[in-house]
Amino acid sequence: MKIKEQIVRLLKKQTELSVVEMVNLLQVSKQAIHKSLNQLLDAEEVVKFGKVPKTIYRLNDAKQEVQSFDEINKEDKDFLKHQFLLITETGEIKEGIDGFAIWCRQRKLQLQKTVKEFIQTKKKYEKYYQQGIINGTDKFENTQGFTQLYLDKVYYLDFYAIERFGKTRLGTLLHFAKQGQNRMLMKMIVKEIEPAINKFIKVEKPNAVCFVPPTIRRELQIMKYLETHLQINLPVVRVQKISGIIPVPQKSLNKLEERIANADKTFAVNEPVRYQHVLLIDDAVGSGATLNQIAGKLKQKGIAIKVTGIAVVGSFKGFDVVTDV
Repeated sequence: MKIKEQIVRLLKKQTELSVVEMVNLLQVSKQAIHKSLNQLLDAEEVVKFGKVPKTIYRLNDAKQEVQSFDEINKEDKDFLKHQFLLITETGEIKEGIDGFAIWCRQRKLQLQKTVKEFIQTKKKYEKYYQQGIINGTDKFENTQGFTQLYLDKVYYLDFYAIERFGKTRLGTLLHFAKQGQNRMLMKMIVKEIEPAINKFIKVEKPNAVCFVPPTIRRELQIMKYLETHLQINLPVVRVQKISGIIPVPQKSLNKLEERIANADKTFAVNEPVRYQHVLLIDDAVGSGATLNQIAGKLKQKGIAIKVTGIAVVGSFKGFDVVTDV
């Protein structure tokens, strides 16, 4: 019996094993175990968890249970490749049909039928995109509670979530990048959004860019990451976050007036240079209170005449949709 077959048999009995345990049980060299494991990993028959020296291997149950992809045509697979991403409960990134099949299996849904329903649902939202970007200005202007609107326009690159299927691809990346302070996911976000933002800049022609500062203390801040890794060739207007004894994040506030007051009192702008048009970048737009109040400060201090807001994701309906990022 080949070593990789012996490994599979062992994993069926013991659920999970390290390389050292396999070496001891099979009485073969570590090199032989690694060679067989690499073959099993390439065939997606086993999965690896953890980092050296705490790495363990398990059988890939998902592959055993996933429905056949043969019934899904190439066009639908290509659509899913660009539109669907799943991060599993064990932290694996599954894109396209692979991720969607797992999503269906978890909910006991028939794969082919649900793929069609997902595509139909996504295509319902196509009317909201203008050259690949969503104009959220009307929703923002029609939100009750603002005493004054300072933003001239507000856009986002995608919705945070859609009906039935939950978080979009960008919404999923953003959620796990922020909650897990994950540099790899932040890098993926930058790769996906940078072309769209630079294209947007060419059309709108802002003179400067401003990044909304983070409101919660984290070791790795996504807004700082975006500021340092997005290749935007514009001067940066600095905004300071000023907190009281107890920092109060926007997502903890349920009422729009509370969010407006929070943004108004906890952000400060002190910039000697004046600009005609400033682009204000945020990771997620819910109520738009943060963007609007910062835009107000930019205008009141004469730093900007025009302010356009753009976010990675935004809510489709009520402003409380993005409370978990």
